[in-house]
Amino acid sequence: MEKIKRRLTKEVNIGGVKIGADNKIAIQSMCNTDTRDAKKTIEQINALAEEGCEIVRVAVPDMEACESIAKIKKGIKIPLVADIHFDYRLALEAMKNGVDKVRINPGNIGDEERIKAVITMAKERAIPIRIGVNSGSLEKDILEKYGAVTPNGLVESALRHIDIIERYDYNNIVVSIKASSVPFSLATYSILSEKIDYPLHLGITESGTVKTGTIKSAVGIGSILSMGIGDTIRVSLTGEPIEEIRVAKEILKSLELREFGVELISCPTCGRTEVDLISIANEVEERCKKINKNIKVAVMGCAVNGPGEAKGADIGIAGGKGSGLIFRKGEIIKKVPEDKLIEELMKLIDTL
Repeated sequence: MEKIKRRLTKEVNIGGVKIGADNKIAIQSMCNTDTRDAKKTIEQINALAEEGCEIVRVAVPDMEACESIAKIKKGIKIPLVADIHFDYRLALEAMKNGVDKVRINPGNIGDEERIKAVITMAKERAIPIRIGVNSGSLEKDILEKYGAVTPNGLVESALRHIDIIERYDYNNIVVSIKASSVPFSLATYSILSEKIDYPLHLGITESGTVKTGTIKSAVGIGSILSMGIGDTIRVSLTGEPIEEIRVAKEILKSLELREFGVELISCPTCGRTEVDLISIANEVEERCKKINKNIKVAVMGCAVNGPGEAKGADIGIAGGKGSGLIFRKGEIIKKVPEDKLIEELMKLIDTL
């Protein structure tokens, strides 16, 4: 089966994590702690990193938050991004305190001297700048030009900010261009990807709660990635940030763009099912969470069709009345009592 052919972009190094070019698609999240509380922020970042977060962003609303960055950096092992709005002094202070990337739109921070100061320091310290354009903060003149928020308007805004940075001979740039509408986002990223070769940060902003936002983000981010577009992703959910990492990993895994341990496949229940397939699948999924093996495990409800339908799995089980089958690559290797199915499966997984 043909793999997704990714669009190659410039390589950007964010605190040791490289994105763009042929580097893996990096997973990001953002803390919901008060950045001024270094202890809580460090705890959350380390929990996110353990789950698989590779780049993390924090809000920087004032100088106290900037000062906290130095403490936070000492307590974490993944790159730290400062989210700056309007105040160029916060960007300068965050960079002095060791942040690995700044998210700021140069056109929104004031006169030319302020812009020059931020870009000069970023250039001296080789700190990437992420331009973050979204549908809720489009410049007034662009809004008037297009009469509404449009994909072309957002792209024009992004290109405007890129041009400002390039005027100072700096191209260490990452771009995001977000909206809450999936079709709008697909159109916007498609247009933008044809116009620039900077790495693109993907996300569906304000996607919703863990339940609805997971679906919206999977459809939106997954669709853009399937076009070969995207170098790093952040799933934006109204929930605990750790859920964003779990969803991001599943999106990348489902598109076969990254491997993150066991991939579980299981069939829907139907009238032929003679075992408690839902409970079995949930238990197998839970027990496989911490297994660091890039294998495919199948949990099927029908002993007649299950092994054949899941022949692409490395190992699997198929339930029957009172007993079930264990199979490998579609070939049946043993029959065991129903109450032994999960234990026998886990034993065989250990041998793979």
